Amino acid sequence: MREQEQIGNRRHGLGDTRSAEGGPPSTASPSRRSSGRTQDIDRYVGARIRERRIMLGLTQQQLADLIGVTYQQAHKYERGINRVSAGRLFEVAQVLSVPVNYFFDGLDQENDRAISPRERMCLELARNFAQIPNERHQEALSQLARVLATDD
Repeated sequence: MREQEQIGNRRHGLGDTRSAEGGPPSTASPSRRSSGRTQDIDRYVGARIRERRIMLGLTQQQLADLIGVTYQQAHKYERGINRVSAGRLFEVAQVLSVPVNYFFDGLDQENDRAISPRERMCLELARNFAQIPNERHQEALSQLARVLATDD
């Protein structure tokens, strides 16, 4: 009888509900889904990873190589499709030179707004600046920006 029950459970996507020790069934739901709020947080953390990666001028492939995952996995992290484990988030923080809490900063104020064109332009500017190989050119561009910012 137990074997038929297990086959039926597998057919309906239910796992073996016994505890890891082989004891009585556990009370936890086997197909428990993340709440909407949890998924929102996953997307927020992913967006922060993407934002920081772009600021540093890294591609998704470069980030993936640095943290030891595939390009597809890095993409899924950034989109919030796959949740980033604590250990992996620590690795990402080290690679991107930020503290772990960076990925949660502003989470309380998040209101699902889209990135404005100005914010997108600033991110693109930071990415392009980071890709300038000549430090003298970077310094010249930085001085130009200072002059333009103070121009009345």
